[in-house]
Amino acid sequence: MAGPTGREAVAAVWRIESARIVGALARYTGDFALAEDLAQEALAEALVTWPRDGVPRNPAGWLLTVGRRRAIDAYRRRSALDDRYAVLAHHLGEGGAAAGGEPADPARDDDVLWDPDQIDDDVLALMFISCHPVLSREARLALTLRVVGGLTSDEIARALLVPTATVQARITRAKKTLAAARVPFAAPPAGERAERLGSVLGVIYLIFTEGSSASSGGDLIRFDLAGEALRVARVLGRLVPDEPEVHGLLALLELTAARFPARTGPGGEPVLLEDQDRRRWDRAAIRRGRAALERAEKAGRGLGAYGLQAAIAECHAVAPSVDETNWKRIVLIYEALGRLAPSPVVDLNRAVAVSMADGPSAALPIVDELAAADALPTSHLLPGVRGELLARLGRAGEARSELERAVRMCGNERERAVLERKLADLG
Repeated sequence: MAGPTGREAVAAVWRIESARIVGALARYTGDFALAEDLAQEALAEALVTWPRDGVPRNPAGWLLTVGRRRAIDAYRRRSALDDRYAVLAHHLGEGGAAAGGEPADPARDDDVLWDPDQIDDDVLALMFISCHPVLSREARLALTLRVVGGLTSDEIARALLVPTATVQARITRAKKTLAAARVPFAAPPAGERAERLGSVLGVIYLIFTEGSSASSGGDLIRFDLAGEALRVARVLGRLVPDEPEVHGLLALLELTAARFPARTGPGGEPVLLEDQDRRRWDRAAIRRGRAALERAEKAGRGLGAYGLQAAIAECHAVAPSVDETNWKRIVLIYEALGRLAPSPVVDLNRAVAVSMADGPSAALPIVDELAAADALPTSHLLPGVRGELLARLGRAGEARSELERAVRMCGNERERAVLERKLADLG
C-alpha cells in the first residue's frame, strides 16, 4: 500500500510545487536549463524514495534540497570549491545542509523555508522565461506546460497531440536557445514587461483554447489541458494583481469553463448552446469569472482583447436562455473587439451574433466577405457557419455544399458528427 500512496504524493506535490522548485533552483544556480534538469532529478529520486521510506514532512522542501544537492555535486565535478559552489553551499546550509556543511540527507531534511515573496518572484520570472520571444510558439507551449504546469513529457505529448520525442526535442532546443541568448533568470524590466506579458497571456490562451474546443481527436473538450491553462492563469492573477488584462483573461477562462458541464452529453457528444441545461453550468466559476472581469474593469484603462471576450462570455453566463441573451450587446462588443484585435475569427463570431440579433440575412454578407477573401482557408468554422446561415434562409442546395466542405475540413470527431447531423436535417 505504501508504494502507490508515495507515487501519488509525488505526482500531487510536483503538480502543485514544480514551478516554485524550478524557480528557486534557477535563482540559486543562475542557469534555467540546469535548474529544470535538477528539478527532474529530484523528482526521479522522490519516485524511488517516497514509496519506500514514506512521504517527508515537507515534501516541497525535500525536493528543493535534493535539487540543491545535485547542483553542488555538479559544480564539484566541474571545479573544486569555486565561487559559485561556495554561494550554493551557503544557501544550502541555511535550510538544507547538515551542520558540518555537507549536503543533508533529504529524507531527514524537511524544513527548507519558503519565502512567499521570493517564491512569487521566482514563478513570475519562470513564466516570462518560458514564454520568451526568442522561442517559437511550439517551444513556448511545451516549456510552459513543463516548467509552470509541471507536466511530464508524456503528458505534454498527449496534451499537444505530438510524439513524446517531439516534445523532448522542443524542450531541449528551447533551453539551448535561452542559454545561447543569455536570457537572465528574472522578470523583465518595466519597459519590456507589457510586451512580454502579452506573450505569456497568449500562450495560456492557446493552451486553454485547444482544451476547450479540441482541434482533433475524439473528445470535444480536453479537460486536463483546459484545467492546466486555468490553473496557470489563476497563479498569474496572484502574481500580477495590477494588470487588468491578466484578470480579463482569467475571467474569460472561468466563464468559458463554467459551461463545460453542459457542453457534452452522457456519451461525450456535443450539446449546442440552445440545447444546454443551464442549471448544470458551474455557478461558482461564473461568480469567479464575473469578479475577475469586475477587477479588470475597475483598473480604469478600458478592457483589452481578453476582457472584451470575457464580457461576451458574461452575457451568455447571465442569460436565462438563448432567446433572452442580449445579442445586441454582444454584437457591439464584437465590433469593439474587431477594432482592438482584428481577426477573421472575430468577424465570424460577430456574424453569428448578428444572425441572432437581426437574422441570417443580415449576417450572411459578413460571412460572404470572409469567404471571398479566403480568410480561414484551413478551418471548418467558416463553411460551417455559412452553411447554417444558408439553411436558415432556405437555400438548401448551397447549404449542403458548405456543410459537406465543413465536414471534410473538421478534425474533431465530435464536431464532425454535429455537422453531419445538420447535413442530415437538410433532407
